[in-house]
Amino acid sequence: MQDTEALVVDAFAQLGLTAVPAESTGTTRGDLVIEPGKVDVSLELKRRSLVDSASASRLVGSLVNTDRGPHHDTGPRTMFAVADRITSDARRVLTENGWGYLDLRGRLEVRAPGLVVNADVEPVASKATKRRPLAGQVGLEVAAELLMNPSRPVSVRELARSLKRSPSAVSDTLAAMREENLIDKHEGVSMPELFWTMAERWPSHREFLLDAPSPVLGESRDPLRLGLDDVETSPGWALGGLSAAVVLGAPVAVRADQVLDFFVPDASILRRARTLLGSAAGEATAACSVRLAPVPAVCAKRFHTRVGRDLWPTAHPLFVALDLANDEGRGRDVLAAWTPAGGVTRVW
Repeated sequence: MQDTEALVVDAFAQLGLTAVPAESTGTTRGDLVIEPGKVDVSLELKRRSLVDSASASRLVGSLVNTDRGPHHDTGPRTMFAVADRITSDARRVLTENGWGYLDLRGRLEVRAPGLVVNADVEPVASKATKRRPLAGQVGLEVAAELLMNPSRPVSVRELARSLKRSPSAVSDTLAAMREENLIDKHEGVSMPELFWTMAERWPSHREFLLDAPSPVLGESRDPLRLGLDDVETSPGWALGGLSAAVVLGAPVAVRADQVLDFFVPDASILRRARTLLGSAAGEATAACSVRLAPVPAVCAKRFHTRVGRDLWPTAHPLFVALDLANDEGRGRDVLAAWTPAGGVTRVW
Protein backbone atom coordinates (compact mmCIF):
# COMPACT_ATOMS: atom_id res chain seq x y z
CA MET A 1 0.00 0.00 0.00
CA GLN A 2 2.92 2.35 0.61
CA ASP A 3 3.83 2.30 -3.09
CA THR A 4 0.20 3.01 -3.99
CA GLU A 5 0.05 5.91 -1.55
CA ALA A 6 3.24 7.35 -3.05
CA LEU A 7 1.72 7.24 -6.55
CA VAL A 8 -1.40 9.07 -5.37
CA VAL A 9 0.61 11.63 -3.39
CA ASP A 10 2.73 12.38 -6.44
CA ALA A 11 -0.31 12.68 -8.74
CA PHE A 12 -1.96 15.25 -6.46
CA ALA A 13 1.34 17.11 -6.02
CA GLN A 14 1.49 17.62 -9.81
CA LEU A 15 -1.76 19.59 -9.44
CA GLY A 16 -0.51 21.64 -6.48
CA LEU A 17 -2.43 19.65 -3.88
CA THR A 18 -0.95 18.14 -0.74
CA ALA A 19 -1.76 14.56 0.29
CA VAL A 20 -0.45 13.06 3.52
CA PRO A 21 -0.92 9.72 5.31
CA ALA A 22 -4.12 9.76 7.33
CA GLU A 23 -2.36 8.55 10.47
CA SER A 24 -0.13 11.63 10.47
CA THR A 25 -3.22 13.83 10.89
CA GLY A 26 -4.57 11.85 13.83
CA THR A 27 -7.55 10.44 11.92
CA THR A 28 -8.49 6.80 11.39
CA ARG A 29 -10.45 7.62 8.24
CA GLY A 30 -8.96 6.10 5.10
CA ASP A 31 -5.34 6.06 3.95
CA LEU A 32 -4.62 9.64 2.80
CA VAL A 33 -5.90 13.10 3.62
CA ILE A 34 -5.94 15.76 0.89
CA GLU A 35 -5.12 19.34 1.90
CA PRO A 36 -5.16 18.74 5.67
CA GLY A 37 -6.45 21.78 7.54
CA LYS A 38 -8.07 23.18 4.39
CA VAL A 39 -10.52 20.73 2.82
CA ASP A 40 -9.57 17.57 4.76
CA VAL A 41 -10.76 15.03 2.18
CA SER A 42 -9.98 11.50 3.34
CA LEU A 43 -9.29 8.87 0.69
CA GLU A 44 -9.55 5.13 1.21
CA LEU A 45 -7.42 3.51 -1.50
CA LYS A 46 -8.20 0.31 -3.41
CA ARG A 47 -5.37 -0.92 -5.66
CA ARG A 48 -6.03 -3.06 -8.73
CA SER A 49 -4.04 -3.83 -11.89
CA LEU A 50 -7.11 -3.48 -14.11
CA VAL A 51 -10.55 -1.98 -13.52
CA ASP A 52 -13.19 -2.61 -16.18
CA SER A 53 -16.93 -1.99 -15.85
CA ALA A 54 -17.53 -5.37 -14.19
CA SER A 55 -14.74 -5.02 -11.63
CA ALA A 56 -15.78 -1.40 -10.96
CA SER A 57 -19.29 -2.61 -10.17
CA ARG A 58 -17.84 -5.24 -7.85
CA LEU A 59 -15.74 -2.61 -6.08
CA VAL A 60 -18.73 -0.35 -5.59
CA GLY A 61 -20.92 -3.24 -4.45
CA SER A 62 -18.40 -4.63 -2.00
CA LEU A 63 -17.85 -1.37 -0.16
CA VAL A 64 -20.50 1.26 -0.77
CA ASN A 65 -19.11 4.80 -0.64
CA THR A 66 -21.12 6.95 1.75
CA ASP A 67 -20.45 10.13 3.69
CA ARG A 68 -19.69 8.09 6.78
CA GLY A 69 -16.62 6.05 7.49
CA PRO A 70 -16.36 2.74 9.37
CA HIS A 71 -18.73 2.15 12.25
CA HIS A 72 -16.22 3.52 14.79
CA ASP A 73 -15.59 6.76 12.85
CA THR A 74 -18.15 9.44 12.07
CA GLY A 75 -16.07 11.45 9.62
CA PRO A 76 -16.43 11.55 5.84
CA ARG A 77 -14.26 9.59 3.44
CA THR A 78 -14.08 9.00 -0.29
CA MET A 79 -13.31 5.65 -1.85
CA PHE A 80 -10.50 5.90 -4.41
CA ALA A 81 -9.42 3.30 -7.00
CA VAL A 82 -5.85 3.15 -8.25
CA ALA A 83 -5.07 0.96 -11.25
CA ASP A 84 -2.64 0.51 -14.12
CA ARG A 85 -5.64 0.75 -16.45
CA ILE A 86 -9.21 1.93 -15.85
CA THR A 87 -11.55 1.67 -18.81
CA SER A 88 -13.83 4.52 -19.85
CA ASP A 89 -16.93 2.56 -18.80
CA ALA A 90 -15.36 1.79 -15.43
CA ARG A 91 -14.60 5.47 -14.87
CA ARG A 92 -18.27 6.27 -15.32
CA VAL A 93 -19.31 3.52 -12.88
CA LEU A 94 -16.86 4.81 -10.27
CA THR A 95 -17.73 8.50 -10.56
CA GLU A 96 -21.47 7.86 -10.66
CA ASN A 97 -21.11 6.05 -7.34
CA GLY A 98 -19.00 8.70 -5.65
CA TRP A 99 -15.61 7.07 -6.13
CA GLY A 100 -12.46 8.82 -7.23
CA TYR A 101 -9.73 7.17 -9.27
CA LEU A 102 -6.17 7.40 -10.50
CA ASP A 103 -5.60 5.69 -13.84
CA LEU A 104 -1.82 5.29 -13.97
CA ARG A 105 -1.91 5.91 -17.70
CA GLY A 106 -2.40 9.56 -16.74
CA ARG A 107 -5.86 10.47 -15.46
CA LEU A 108 -7.05 11.54 -12.00
CA GLU A 109 -10.59 12.35 -10.88
CA VAL A 110 -12.20 12.84 -7.49
CA ARG A 111 -15.34 14.67 -6.36
CA ALA A 112 -15.78 15.27 -2.66
CA PRO A 113 -17.10 18.06 -0.43
CA GLY A 114 -14.73 20.98 -0.94
CA LEU A 115 -12.68 19.29 -3.67
CA VAL A 116 -13.34 18.59 -7.35
CA VAL A 117 -10.46 17.34 -9.52
CA ASN A 118 -10.66 16.10 -13.09
CA ALA A 119 -7.26 16.35 -14.73
CA ASP A 120 -4.50 14.70 -16.72
CA VAL A 121 -1.33 13.81 -14.81
CA GLU A 122 1.97 12.30 -15.82
CA PRO A 123 1.55 8.61 -16.74
CA VAL A 124 3.44 6.13 -14.60
CA ALA A 125 5.97 4.17 -16.65
CA SER A 126 5.61 0.44 -16.19
CA LYS A 127 6.44 -2.68 -18.11
CA ALA A 128 2.83 -3.07 -19.15
CA THR A 129 2.32 0.48 -20.32
CA LYS A 130 5.61 0.50 -22.21
CA ARG A 131 4.70 -2.55 -24.26
CA ARG A 132 1.23 -1.35 -25.30
CA PRO A 133 0.20 -4.57 -27.09
CA LEU A 134 -2.35 -2.90 -29.38
CA ALA A 135 -0.14 0.00 -30.40
CA GLY A 136 1.01 -1.74 -33.59
CA GLN A 137 -0.72 -3.34 -36.54
CA VAL A 138 -0.08 -6.91 -35.36
CA GLY A 139 -1.72 -6.12 -32.02
CA LEU A 140 -4.89 -4.86 -33.71
CA GLU A 141 -5.04 -7.90 -35.97
CA VAL A 142 -4.56 -10.34 -33.09
CA ALA A 143 -7.18 -8.53 -30.99
CA ALA A 144 -9.67 -8.63 -33.87
CA GLU A 145 -9.17 -12.36 -34.36
CA LEU A 146 -9.61 -13.09 -30.66
CA LEU A 147 -12.72 -10.92 -30.35
CA MET A 148 -14.37 -12.47 -33.41
CA ASN A 149 -13.80 -15.91 -31.87
CA PRO A 150 -13.71 -15.28 -28.10
CA SER A 151 -14.61 -18.81 -27.03
CA ARG A 152 -12.10 -20.59 -29.25
CA PRO A 153 -8.60 -21.16 -27.84
CA VAL A 154 -6.12 -20.17 -30.52
CA SER A 155 -2.50 -21.23 -30.61
CA VAL A 156 0.33 -18.95 -31.66
CA ARG A 157 0.91 -20.88 -34.86
CA GLU A 158 -2.78 -20.95 -35.80
CA LEU A 159 -3.02 -17.21 -35.28
CA ALA A 160 0.19 -16.57 -37.20
CA ARG A 161 -1.03 -18.69 -40.11
CA SER A 162 -4.45 -17.03 -40.18
CA LEU A 163 -3.03 -13.50 -40.00
CA LYS A 164 -0.02 -14.20 -42.23
CA ARG A 165 2.27 -12.91 -39.49
CA SER A 166 5.41 -14.39 -37.98
CA PRO A 167 4.91 -16.66 -34.95
CA SER A 168 7.38 -14.55 -32.96
CA ALA A 169 5.41 -11.32 -33.57
CA VAL A 170 2.15 -13.01 -32.54
CA SER A 171 3.77 -14.59 -29.50
CA ASP A 172 5.16 -11.24 -28.33
CA THR A 173 1.74 -9.63 -28.77
CA LEU A 174 -0.01 -12.36 -26.76
CA ALA A 175 2.58 -12.06 -24.00
CA ALA A 176 2.00 -8.29 -23.79
CA MET A 177 -1.76 -8.86 -23.71
CA ARG A 178 -1.35 -11.28 -20.81
CA GLU A 179 0.68 -8.68 -18.90
CA GLU A 180 -2.21 -6.23 -19.20
CA ASN A 181 -4.81 -8.89 -18.30
CA LEU A 182 -6.41 -8.62 -21.75
CA ILE A 183 -6.19 -12.39 -22.11
CA ASP A 184 -5.48 -15.18 -19.66
CA LYS A 185 -2.68 -17.72 -19.87
CA HIS A 186 -4.77 -19.86 -22.23
CA GLU A 187 -5.41 -16.88 -24.57
CA GLY A 188 -9.00 -16.66 -23.38
CA VAL A 189 -10.42 -13.17 -24.01
CA SER A 190 -10.95 -10.81 -21.10
CA MET A 191 -14.28 -9.26 -22.02
CA PRO A 192 -15.05 -6.44 -22.35
CA GLU A 193 -11.60 -5.01 -21.55
CA LEU A 194 -9.99 -6.20 -24.79
CA PHE A 195 -12.84 -4.69 -26.81
CA TRP A 196 -12.60 -1.28 -25.13
CA THR A 197 -8.81 -1.29 -25.38
CA MET A 198 -9.16 -1.95 -29.10
CA ALA A 199 -11.81 0.79 -29.35
CA GLU A 200 -9.26 3.29 -28.04
CA ARG A 201 -7.06 2.45 -31.04
CA TRP A 202 -9.86 2.21 -33.63
CA PRO A 203 -9.40 4.99 -36.24
CA SER A 204 -12.40 7.15 -37.08
CA HIS A 205 -11.04 9.40 -39.85
CA ARG A 206 -13.11 9.26 -43.04
CA GLU A 207 -12.91 10.82 -46.49
CA PHE A 208 -16.15 12.15 -47.95
CA LEU A 209 -16.97 11.57 -51.64
CA LEU A 210 -19.39 13.37 -53.96
CA ASP A 211 -20.78 10.18 -55.50
CA ALA A 212 -21.42 6.71 -54.13
CA PRO A 213 -20.44 3.50 -55.91
CA SER A 214 -23.17 1.45 -57.53
CA PRO A 215 -23.69 -2.13 -56.36
CA VAL A 216 -24.93 -3.16 -59.81
CA LEU A 217 -22.86 -3.80 -62.90
CA GLY A 218 -21.55 -0.56 -64.30
CA GLU A 219 -18.56 1.39 -65.46
CA SER A 220 -17.04 1.92 -62.02
CA ARG A 221 -17.51 -1.56 -60.58
CA ASP A 222 -14.31 -3.25 -61.71
CA PRO A 223 -11.92 -0.32 -61.11
CA LEU A 224 -13.22 0.11 -57.56
CA ARG A 225 -12.96 -3.62 -56.79
CA LEU A 226 -16.17 -3.67 -54.78
CA GLY A 227 -15.94 -7.43 -54.37
CA LEU A 228 -19.65 -8.12 -54.74
CA ASP A 229 -19.46 -11.27 -56.84
CA ASP A 230 -18.12 -13.46 -54.04
CA VAL A 231 -18.62 -11.79 -50.69
CA GLU A 232 -17.89 -14.88 -48.60
CA THR A 233 -14.43 -15.65 -49.96
CA SER A 234 -13.06 -12.45 -51.56
CA PRO A 235 -12.19 -9.07 -50.01
CA GLY A 236 -14.06 -5.94 -51.00
CA TRP A 237 -15.92 -2.90 -49.78
CA ALA A 238 -17.69 -3.31 -46.42
CA LEU A 239 -20.39 -1.10 -44.95
CA GLY A 240 -19.71 0.23 -41.46
CA GLY A 241 -21.08 2.84 -39.06
CA LEU A 242 -24.73 3.45 -38.27
CA SER A 243 -25.98 2.18 -41.64
CA ALA A 244 -24.38 -1.19 -41.03
CA ALA A 245 -25.59 -1.22 -37.42
CA VAL A 246 -29.25 -0.89 -38.41
CA VAL A 247 -28.90 -3.62 -41.05
CA LEU A 248 -27.35 -5.93 -38.45
CA GLY A 249 -30.28 -5.44 -36.10
CA ALA A 250 -29.02 -2.73 -33.76
CA PRO A 251 -31.80 -0.63 -32.19
CA VAL A 252 -31.26 2.53 -34.23
CA ALA A 253 -33.08 4.36 -37.01
CA VAL A 254 -31.29 6.21 -39.81
CA ARG A 255 -32.53 8.64 -42.43
CA ALA A 256 -33.33 7.41 -45.91
CA ASP A 257 -30.57 9.67 -47.24
CA GLN A 258 -28.03 8.55 -44.63
CA VAL A 259 -24.47 8.90 -45.98
CA LEU A 260 -23.17 5.35 -46.40
CA ASP A 261 -19.89 4.65 -44.64
CA PHE A 262 -17.51 2.20 -46.35
CA PHE A 263 -14.30 0.42 -45.44
CA VAL A 264 -12.02 -0.30 -48.43
CA PRO A 265 -9.32 -2.99 -48.57
CA ASP A 266 -6.21 -0.96 -49.48
CA ALA A 267 -4.75 2.46 -50.22
CA SER A 268 -4.80 2.01 -54.00
CA ILE A 269 -8.59 1.50 -53.95
CA LEU A 270 -8.96 4.55 -51.71
CA ARG A 271 -7.07 6.68 -54.22
CA ARG A 272 -9.09 5.25 -57.11
CA ALA A 273 -12.37 5.99 -55.30
CA ARG A 274 -11.25 9.56 -54.71
CA THR A 275 -10.50 9.97 -58.42
CA LEU A 276 -13.61 8.27 -59.82
CA LEU A 277 -16.20 9.47 -57.30
CA GLY A 278 -14.79 12.92 -56.46
CA SER A 279 -13.88 14.43 -53.12
CA ALA A 280 -16.54 16.28 -51.12
CA ALA A 281 -15.85 19.18 -48.78
CA GLY A 282 -17.70 17.48 -45.92
CA GLU A 283 -20.59 15.27 -44.90
CA ALA A 284 -23.23 17.82 -45.94
CA THR A 285 -22.32 17.48 -49.64
CA ALA A 286 -21.22 13.84 -49.60
CA ALA A 287 -22.92 10.76 -51.01
CA CYS A 288 -20.68 8.39 -49.04
CA SER A 289 -17.58 8.22 -46.91
CA VAL A 290 -14.61 5.87 -47.26
CA ARG A 291 -11.71 4.83 -45.09
CA LEU A 292 -8.94 2.29 -45.19
CA ALA A 293 -9.77 -0.87 -43.25
CA PRO A 294 -7.74 -0.79 -40.01
CA VAL A 295 -7.22 -4.57 -40.23
CA PRO A 296 -7.60 -6.84 -43.30
CA ALA A 297 -10.40 -8.86 -41.63
CA VAL A 298 -12.76 -5.88 -41.95
CA CYS A 299 -12.95 -6.29 -45.73
CA ALA A 300 -12.14 -9.99 -45.87
CA LYS A 301 -14.78 -11.33 -43.45
CA ARG A 302 -17.94 -9.57 -44.54
CA PHE A 303 -21.64 -10.21 -43.96
CA HIS A 304 -23.94 -10.46 -46.99
CA THR A 305 -26.83 -8.04 -46.30
CA ARG A 306 -29.17 -5.63 -48.05
CA VAL A 307 -29.42 -1.88 -47.47
CA GLY A 308 -32.65 -0.51 -48.99
CA ARG A 309 -32.76 -1.51 -52.62
CA ASP A 310 -28.99 -1.82 -52.78
CA LEU A 311 -27.04 -4.94 -52.00
CA TRP A 312 -24.04 -4.15 -49.77
CA PRO A 313 -22.05 -6.46 -47.53
CA THR A 314 -21.47 -5.15 -44.03
CA ALA A 315 -18.39 -5.48 -41.89
CA HIS A 316 -18.45 -8.08 -39.11
CA PRO A 317 -20.55 -6.85 -36.13
CA LEU A 318 -17.33 -6.51 -34.09
CA PHE A 319 -16.07 -3.76 -36.38
CA VAL A 320 -19.45 -2.04 -36.51
CA ALA A 321 -19.49 -2.13 -32.69
CA LEU A 322 -16.04 -0.51 -32.62
CA ASP A 323 -17.43 2.29 -34.80
CA LEU A 324 -20.31 2.76 -32.36
CA ALA A 325 -17.88 2.77 -29.42
CA ASN A 326 -16.16 5.81 -30.92
CA ASP A 327 -19.44 7.70 -31.13
CA GLU A 328 -19.87 8.89 -27.54
CA GLY A 329 -23.37 10.20 -28.28
CA ARG A 330 -25.93 8.06 -30.01
CA GLY A 331 -23.45 5.32 -30.96
CA ARG A 332 -22.62 4.31 -27.41
CA ASP A 333 -26.29 4.24 -26.43
CA VAL A 334 -27.01 1.95 -29.39
CA LEU A 335 -24.05 -0.25 -28.50
CA ALA A 336 -25.23 -0.66 -24.91
CA ALA A 337 -28.61 -2.00 -26.10
CA TRP A 338 -27.39 -4.16 -28.98
CA THR A 339 -26.76 -7.91 -28.93
CA PRO A 340 -25.98 -9.19 -32.44
CA ALA A 341 -27.91 -12.10 -33.85
CA GLY A 342 -26.62 -15.04 -35.89
CA GLY A 343 -24.39 -16.59 -33.27
CA VAL A 344 -22.06 -13.57 -32.95
CA THR A 345 -20.79 -13.20 -29.37
CA ARG A 346 -21.35 -9.84 -27.69
CA VAL A 347 -17.88 -8.81 -26.50
CA TRP A 348 -18.61 -5.30 -25.16
